Amino acid sequence: MPETRSGPDRTNDIRLTLGKDQLVISRRYETISILNDFLVALWFLIGSVMFLLPAWVTTGTLLFVLGSAQLLIRPCIRLAHHIHLRRIAPSGWGM
Repeated sequence: MPETRSGPDRTNDIRLTLGKDQLVISRRYETISILNDFLVALWFLIGSVMFLLPAWVTTGTLLFVLGSAQLLIRPCIRLAHHIHLRRIAPSGWGM
């Protein structure tokens, strides 16, 4: 079960216990953005290779469309991060 804890830098870490180990995800929005960027790059790389093979051009095109749509996700993640930070910030903090 994921556990969230507030650290001294006011970020909520997600901690997943896996036996004797613990996976800690800090800065959730930044991590999601990095994963999104990784997937965009993967879709474009695979799509580019598929363009080299005539039988795979349609699938490659679909991966390009998927990657392009996913490029729209990044500003949404950033916007959600900024809105979330402003919503939970105590009064008196600067924007």
